[in-house]
Amino acid sequence: MTEGTTSAATEGGDTLTRLEQEGEIAADYLEGLLDIADLDGDIDMDVEADRAAVSIVSDTGGRDLQKLVGRDGEVLEALQELTRLAVHRETGDRSRLMLDVAGYRAKKRAELSELGAKAAAEAKSSGEPVKLKPMTPFERKVVHDAVKAAGLRSESEGEEPQRFVVVLPA
Repeated sequence: MTEGTTSAATEGGDTLTRLEQEGEIAADYLEGLLDIADLDGDIDMDVEADRAAVSIVSDTGGRDLQKLVGRDGEVLEALQELTRLAVHRETGDRSRLMLDVAGYRAKKRAELSELGAKAAAEAKSSGEPVKLKPMTPFERKVVHDAVKAAGLRSESEGEEPQRFVVVLPA
């Protein structure tokens, strides 16, 4: 093994260790929050696409956890930012941690991937750009990924909170 390969392997291991540490800090923070709110939930941690992923799940169907999702995921977005701040406070590093509650983001990701694929198909067949409704940064990222997977290009336009995706024909 060359020195450069060893360094890259060590760096990859360091990144994984750092992301696992972020997940543990986030899990501790969220467990405390669940205790304060008197909500039942288990914490799952993983590393996905070079970021820590933490999920709050429930064996009882998660009706109580829906309070942590809120309307259109607004509470979930705020909770994710608070959790990122808690990780930042402990590590001193900016966190890109993703939080899911009761499978909300996973379900949303599947819906948005389908939307991106349909918009790409429409742009291919019509030869015209397809503009989608305003979305959060998370939602736009999922749509951009789906459009890219379909072999087309997309851009975000507008200003927050009215920023939206435009799918461009080939």
